[in-house]
Amino acid sequence: MATSPIRVTVFGENIHEQELAQVRAIYPDGMHECIAGFLRRDPQLAARTVTLQQPEHGLTAEVLDATDVLIWWGHAGHHLVADAVVDRIAARVLAGMGLIVLHSGHHAKIFKKLMGHNCDLSWREAGEKERLWFTAPGHPILAGLPGTYIEIEHEEMYGEPFGIPEPQETILISWFQGGEVFRSGATWTRGAGKIFYFRPGHEAYPTYHLPAVQQIITNGVHWAAPSRSHGWGCPQVPAETALEPVVPWGGSTH
Repeated sequence: MATSPIRVTVFGENIHEQELAQVRAIYPDGMHECIAGFLRRDPQLAARTVTLQQPEHGLTAEVLDATDVLIWWGHAGHHLVADAVVDRIAARVLAGMGLIVLHSGHHAKIFKKLMGHNCDLSWREAGEKERLWFTAPGHPILAGLPGTYIEIEHEEMYGEPFGIPEPQETILISWFQGGEVFRSGATWTRGAGKIFYFRPGHEAYPTYHLPAVQQIITNGVHWAAPSRSHGWGCPQVPAETALEPVVPWGGSTH
């Protein structure tokens, strides 16, 4: 029986691509279109893109209602994201929409809101080698990847400590040429929604053109997609009728 495709919306800040020729040379159509492009090669996925510059950043209630997984890349414009849109996204995650946060999205308003932490870290932009070790090799986000690690020749360093709540799963830990380590693949649930943070993706390097990185993000979409088998919500209603007789303090029965 045919199943509906997973509906993916890729949010791209789309600032660096417009301002920096170096980034534009790597991602001529924007990082968001590069990501959506490789996702579209999977027949089980249907991907669209939105950008910060659109009204409501392209993330209207109608778009989010038609989104199973939202992918977020942001950096220079975190402060420009409207709080009302952040609240709208958070409500959708609690209701079951998956969220994948990439690289410098660790400081995105939506990620900090759902984590309840400052999400701070240390960093160094030196184009050094990164080796991402598989700490949960049987995890579906790592499906199809051979060996026990992937290697990126040039990347920005992120280092511990990382100001996040303890992940429910840590599936990737990075080692950098300068000696630092970092929890680069981590998952949580919030309400009925699944969240995956994936570290690589500095705009000055062609990280999203790497097949292993594309595989992890594609796998992440499949993992984060809602099951659609049930909704989620906590009723905010008065419980005026008791299921059993209530004996209040003092002994009389009503």
